[in-house]
Amino acid sequence: MSDYPHEYLQGIAFFNDCEFFEAHEAWEELWQEDRSDSRKFLQGLIQAAVALHHFGNGNLRGAKKVYFGARGYLEHYRPRHWGLDLDKFLGEMASCFAEIAASGEDIPKIEIVPDLIPEIHLDPPAAAEPA
Repeated sequence: MSDYPHEYLQGIAFFNDCEFFEAHEAWEELWQEDRSDSRKFLQGLIQAAVALHHFGNGNLRGAKKVYFGARGYLEHYRPRHWGLDLDKFLGEMASCFAEIAASGEDIPKIEIVPDLIPEIHLDPPAAAEPA
């Protein structure tokens, strides 16, 4: 699949620019219309973006909860779906969220490490970039 839905590509562009709320919005628009087997994949991406949004804003409890939800949705689509290497993506998310995931009930103040934030690169690449 190299002719990806426009909203999917928009969401990826926002995600890679660390505009996670906007990525969530773009993917949610697509998710609302989708009735295919990819619906839960989109829900997982939405939750991944929301988890990173919460993490960046210091809502660590929310980030942890939504992160695990995202993993649950995306695991089913491994190793690759809609051009996204989910093994790589989920591994990068795990690295980014490792400290939060390992923390107990009392989550200490944890700062997001910019170098650990995943990026999404599709294979095959998109036929055209989003406008």
